[in-house]
Amino acid sequence: MGPAVLIYDGECAVCRASALWIMRRALSGGALEILPCRSSVRRARFPQISDEACLTAMQLVLPDGRVLSGADAVPEILRRVRGWGWLARVFALPGARPAARRLYAWLAENRMRLHCRTSGRAG
Repeated sequence: MGPAVLIYDGECAVCRASALWIMRRALSGGALEILPCRSSVRRARFPQISDEACLTAMQLVLPDGRVLSGADAVPEILRRVRGWGWLARVFALPGARPAARRLYAWLAENRMRLHCRTSGRAG
């Protein structure tokens, strides 16, 4: 398994916290790299990924160049996180992908409000 690049919304507190959690647990040997969406490095390395796309959903660029978005990226990320690879198999169960896509879409759409509620600020 080669390194993958996770592109996330670096201006979203929920996204930053999630990316940090993932990086702290990533398998050793460079299984995963993270880049904020609006960074000049991301724009130079992955110009085919628009700001709009990576502000809407996380993007995972696989070593072979394929790009997985949102919930479709989760199993590949889990495979690269120490102790969580087993959970990637859940996504192969009947109905799991559509349910994960709906949940991810809801979370992505409401992430700012959710952050305000969990941080104690009114939203």
